[in-house]
Amino acid sequence: MSKKRSYSTAAHIAAPFIVLAICTGIISAALIKPADKLKVYANLAFMDSLKSDPSDNSGLVVRENEIISTYDGKTSKTGEVIRPKFGELYAEIKSSRLDLDVPVYWGSNAELLEHGACNSSSSAVVGTEGNTVISAHADTFFAELEKLKEGDVLTIRTNYGKFTYKVKELITFNSSDRKYIAPTEDTRLTLYTCKKDLLGSSAIRIGVICELTKSEFYTDIEEETE
Repeated sequence: MSKKRSYSTAAHIAAPFIVLAICTGIISAALIKPADKLKVYANLAFMDSLKSDPSDNSGLVVRENEIISTYDGKTSKTGEVIRPKFGELYAEIKSSRLDLDVPVYWGSNAELLEHGACNSSSSAVVGTEGNTVISAHADTFFAELEKLKEGDVLTIRTNYGKFTYKVKELITFNSSDRKYIAPTEDTRLTLYTCKKDLLGSSAIRIGVICELTKSEFYTDIEEETE
């Protein structure tokens, strides 16, 4: 009888601790899902996998840089790019035929689209191999985009070089179609915007695919910026 009583006493003592451990496990498991959802919503809010500086906890930081508009130094067909940070103004698109002189920011979200065109951070940086995908609003910075024709010349200036492109193809696609904005093995520039619709927002996108015709990396950049 003494053994049975000792077992019963031990069970009564251990029971609260077992219940506490089970409850703790259930609560911990329940908290994991909301945390994952919060992370997903944060990514959706920024519309990009590369958000702001990891050291910056205040949200998006828009970095307004002055892009070199004239450069008289030596150039090279190859060189090093200066990879921008999210929210950084790092390039300018120009067309001599059209009224097109647009600042380009690295990354894409609603706030940046109010400042200029956005280079998706899942695409190539200007001056590197692959598909450089840049978009902007049809009623602001890319209002003239639909006027581009095959053979038109565009230039993109950065603080590490100047790059010349020729319009190769006019494109139209649905917003759910990623054919034209996916990574490519060849080096190209893809510009697109929403198709203008008087009745509201449109799911149709229009744009151009441009081939790179000339790369001019700045080799005397330090002297130029002094």
